[in-house]
Amino acid sequence: MSKTALITGASSGFGAACARAFADQGWKLVLAARRREALEQLKEELGGDSRVFCITLDVRDREAVSAAFASLPAQFADIDLLLNNAGLALGLGPAHQASLDDWETMVDTNIKGVMYCTRAILPGMVARNRGHVINIGSVAGSWPYPGGNVYGASKAFVQQFSRNLRADLLGTAVRVTNIEPGMAETEFSKVRFKGEDEKAHRVYAGTEPLQGEDIAEIVAWVASVPQRVNINSVEVMSVCQAWGPLAVHRGAAG
Repeated sequence: MSKTALITGASSGFGAACARAFADQGWKLVLAARRREALEQLKEELGGDSRVFCITLDVRDREAVSAAFASLPAQFADIDLLLNNAGLALGLGPAHQASLDDWETMVDTNIKGVMYCTRAILPGMVARNRGHVINIGSVAGSWPYPGGNVYGASKAFVQQFSRNLRADLLGTAVRVTNIEPGMAETEFSKVRFKGEDEKAHRVYAGTEPLQGEDIAEIVAWVASVPQRVNINSVEVMSVCQAWGPLAVHRGAAG
């Protein structure tokens, strides 16, 4: 019997790449995101209605999350893996100049969205005594950088929430993993700079950053290890990035 993965933020980036990786392994998919058209295109690519169920969802909406996950069709209702991927960064200014609206959006998405989705799915996993919660954190949750302020703090929450979930689940077979990517070339920077493509492009100039497929490969591996194994966390950077704080080498790609 094929397993079912629920992926938030599935319309692009890490989420879409992970959907493709799980589809290649025969998983059924519940794909959630705000952009319905992108979800529908991905559904057709990955097998259509028999393999994929789409939900137009903003994870910041607590009631919508509860209602959507409680009303999944029977063939998609037993979630084996929850990938909390929906998240974003907004702005790169210092804390004394940052937008409070941007801060609240990051808290509502990166923290509350993870809470709402996890709380909605976890009881079923515990009742079935199987399942896996994989959270997409960030190296920014461990290592500061100028302008990271609330984004980094929100990912520090994801890191500690993941650890505490695993502690709460001791004695069950439900697993929890936090994936912590460094600089990656997705729509992340375009969102951070609110569609200013030139600013987003400069983030990656002269580098060879992580790609969505790199993270998808790691997520798929974490999900595939023997059931007795829990990968607590994976911190991953491109070779063009290191600490100090989050230094980036810009030169010819290797």
